[in-house]
Amino acid sequence: MSESTSTNKTDTVEDGIATLSLNTSTSTPELEWPMNKVRQTFINYFQNHPKYPHTFYPSSPVVPHDDPTLLFANAGMNQYKPLFLGTCDPSHPLFSLKRATNSQKCIRAGGKHNDLDDVGKDVYHHTFFEMLGNWSFGDYFKKEAIDLAWNCLTQEFGLDPERLYASYFGGDDATPPDLEARDIWLKYLPAKRVLPFDAADNFWEMGATGPCGPCVEIHYDRIGGRDAADRVNADFPDVIEIWNNVFIQFNREVDGSLRELPNQHVDTGMGFERLTSILQNVDSNYDTDVFLPLFAKIQELTGAPAYSGKIGAEDAAQNYRDMGYRVVADHIRTLCFAISDGAHPSNDGRGYVLRRVLRRAVRYGRQNLGAQLGFFAKLVPTVVELMGGFYPDLVTKQTEVTRVILEEEESFSATIDKGIKLFNDLASRALASSTPTVFSGDDAHKLFTSNGFPVDLTQLMAEEKGLVLDVKRFEEKMAEEKLLSQEDYKRKKAGGSGGKNMAMEAEQTSHLLKTLNVKPTDDAAKFEWDVALTDCRLDAIYLGRGETPDGIGFVDTVTPDSETGELVVGLILNKSSYYAESGGQIYDVGTIVVSGHTVTITSVQSYGGFVLHVGTLNPSSTTALSVGDVGTCHVDYTRRTSIASNHTMTHVLNHGLRKYCISSKNPQIDQKGSYNDDSKLRFDFSYNGPIPPQSLSDVEQYCNTSISQKLAVECKVEKLEDAQQLSTVRAVFGETYPDPVRVVSIANTSISDMLQAPESKEWMEYSVEFCGGTHLSNTSDAQALVIVSEEGIAKGIRRITGITRQAAVDATNRGETLTLLVADAKELTGAALEAEVKRLGAEVTVAIISTVTKTKLKAVLQSYSKTILAWKKEQAAQRVKSILATATAPTTTSNVVCRYDFGTDGKTAKTVMTQYQKQQEKPLLMISADETANRFLVFCVTPKGCAKEQKVNCKAWAAAATEGTNGKGGGKADTAQFTVEGLEKLDGVLEKARAF
Repeated sequence: MSESTSTNKTDTVEDGIATLSLNTSTSTPELEWPMNKVRQTFINYFQNHPKYPHTFYPSSPVVPHDDPTLLFANAGMNQYKPLFLGTCDPSHPLFSLKRATNSQKCIRAGGKHNDLDDVGKDVYHHTFFEMLGNWSFGDYFKKEAIDLAWNCLTQEFGLDPERLYASYFGGDDATPPDLEARDIWLKYLPAKRVLPFDAADNFWEMGATGPCGPCVEIHYDRIGGRDAADRVNADFPDVIEIWNNVFIQFNREVDGSLRELPNQHVDTGMGFERLTSILQNVDSNYDTDVFLPLFAKIQELTGAPAYSGKIGAEDAAQNYRDMGYRVVADHIRTLCFAISDGAHPSNDGRGYVLRRVLRRAVRYGRQNLGAQLGFFAKLVPTVVELMGGFYPDLVTKQTEVTRVILEEEESFSATIDKGIKLFNDLASRALASSTPTVFSGDDAHKLFTSNGFPVDLTQLMAEEKGLVLDVKRFEEKMAEEKLLSQEDYKRKKAGGSGGKNMAMEAEQTSHLLKTLNVKPTDDAAKFEWDVALTDCRLDAIYLGRGETPDGIGFVDTVTPDSETGELVVGLILNKSSYYAESGGQIYDVGTIVVSGHTVTITSVQSYGGFVLHVGTLNPSSTTALSVGDVGTCHVDYTRRTSIASNHTMTHVLNHGLRKYCISSKNPQIDQKGSYNDDSKLRFDFSYNGPIPPQSLSDVEQYCNTSISQKLAVECKVEKLEDAQQLSTVRAVFGETYPDPVRVVSIANTSISDMLQAPESKEWMEYSVEFCGGTHLSNTSDAQALVIVSEEGIAKGIRRITGITRQAAVDATNRGETLTLLVADAKELTGAALEAEVKRLGAEVTVAIISTVTKTKLKAVLQSYSKTILAWKKEQAAQRVKSILATATAPTTTSNVVCRYDFGTDGKTAKTVMTQYQKQQEKPLLMISADETANRFLVFCVTPKGCAKEQKVNCKAWAAAATEGTNGKGGGKADTAQFTVEGLEKLDGVLEKARAF
């Protein structure tokens, strides 16, 4: 079973590219079904249905900001997972949905669903596509879903019913067939066109355990007038799946069995591009008005012959030109949507995937289409023109998208020609080797590290040469290059779980609601401070998934065992004062005292409104802990104060960045992520290049001024529509906020007063954000803020890490102390200055101080280094002068043999030889000892003015002197240099040198 692939959105920019005027209907006017009409007809059908009206719920960003398990949104259902899993917070707008429809932007280029390597080779794969969908959340089910799908296709779109086929789940040893769905389809289609298939095609599962269910797929015969049943699900391009209807009916248990879900859902997805190709009566998605305008622009920019739709050998005969067209057109769409939704090319995770996509496109454009540098970024306006009407973020982010793509294109283009030449050389070597079918994994690694060639690009180029890449060897070399890992996330969610799976999903939340009749936790007290919340009733005890006979994990009572030690439990109370991790803020910890038991809370998470307190039950008590017991929540408010301080000052920092760092190069700064715990604050934001030192200093000073001004921090719940009108409000791109929404302001004006004139520019001086976290009541409680680092974490994304309260005070004091020490060092000279600069440099590097201060101190120390260098040069000159004085002392011998200890510095020896060669007439052999290293240097030189009868072969002289010492060195007739280990050999060398 596979959902049809389609396209997604992205943003574009200019950077020398003329701004275009948006035309939201670029489709050819002669078409009966231009692409925009196809999309809107689908949405209108479900949104305006007389019996089952659906809510239009816009596409989520392709970058799943709130789902760390995904690289990209790859299906329409992704944003609805909290509903399917039963973990949706009641305050979230999703929670109230019964039916929904939209066209979801999707990317399949990395992770489990990855079409990147296939794009271009055929005429139907895409990395970006749109998924038309309709959903039911515990509302209608199979009969209604099939009726809706049939009427949509045959009545709204007018598809020929004789060309439609339906497949259903035919059952297997573990699961019965979906005869209910089959019988519904038999009302519309004859039995010969209602076909059973196995689980691979017609049974959907979210994972090894969890929600799952059978599905029906609708297939379309492009030719018609025949029996095409044997071509369904057989990979024939003339009979294609167009719509998948998943019935989320069961929960897969740990033991593999299925349990019927109390709330059953419908999840459907239809490939927008495939449907459009059918309605426009063409055989390929690439022949529709979704892609043809892009092909026209590519031809204009490259001068290549027009796209002709060839694949395989026919395309190979024209240097894979049409493959190049398909790759470039598909990949520019992916990058536009991904960048506009907040992702940037980088060296890891989704950023690495985007870099691979971009470089693959640039390589095809350059090598197969003859494109020039900068062509790829010039395609952005065409994508915006095609897609910006329905996806307006493409329009607003066009400049940023263009800039990012152009910078990446320029960066890669600087090495691509050299890289292609290197690849051709390596490929020729491989073809001439003893294994002429294998391209070395070591060579692929070399291409990656030296020329930035992604492995899939190398693999593709190797295939074109008839070679197979040794992927295993490459992966060994690139073991550190892994995509996003889910393990850290899972460990965090199950913090302190002792290895048990303490996460809850749909089965657990449904069991709480339907079987145990437990209501979601009232956690309003999480915003209260320094009070013990009493009369908290224990509504459920959770031991973890798979920890009970039924696999669900709940028990009515639990008794500690003094022999087995502490027991990890999850407590769900009717009310709680604990903050559950969310919104970039870590959870509270503390204790819950209930019926004589003390449970030490180590993690707090929220699932569908149920606050789960995970902790350890002390084994010292022998009485049972039971549902219905009443206890008291004791939050660690000292720890929370540190967290709140970091969170509040993150808001101030965000405002300070907007105030001091906006420029023509960075006209907009958007939050890309944040994390606040009790030790630090971390804030990620969009910005091109490092923040200038003065701007960063201004931001830090602004934050500390806000603290000294003792600004009130007000938290107030307001209607979302009203709050969004505030001129200064900051919201996270891609975030969905509840209505009403909690507004946090840091100002000397109340939120109520601001709402009286919400558009006033006066409010731009204040920090106002939508936020559900815990905060200080006054900025003065933060004591101080210190920015300890500012760094780039991806292309166009910077990260600031800061500290507050006593840690910041200590860092400030430490910085002041180091500043005084660095200033005092100016009074030192020579060796004393050198030693102090070395010591202070090491101390400043590791010191936890303001990064602004650290940068200044490093600059001062660097200036001292220039003084030290000048002193060293003077010392060296004096040393050489002294050495030469020894070497030129009067002697009656024809050769000069002497000793002067300056260590084994070859550079000094070379200077001595050069100057001696110019000034003297007798050959010289000098020995210099390094007593600490227990070795000595032997060097000799014959002056240019030396009489012919006095000349000595220096290499032979030094070799003879060091014979039998295992000395290492060499030279020529006029100069030579050897090093000998062991000072006990020195006198013997002197004796041999004099006797030569």
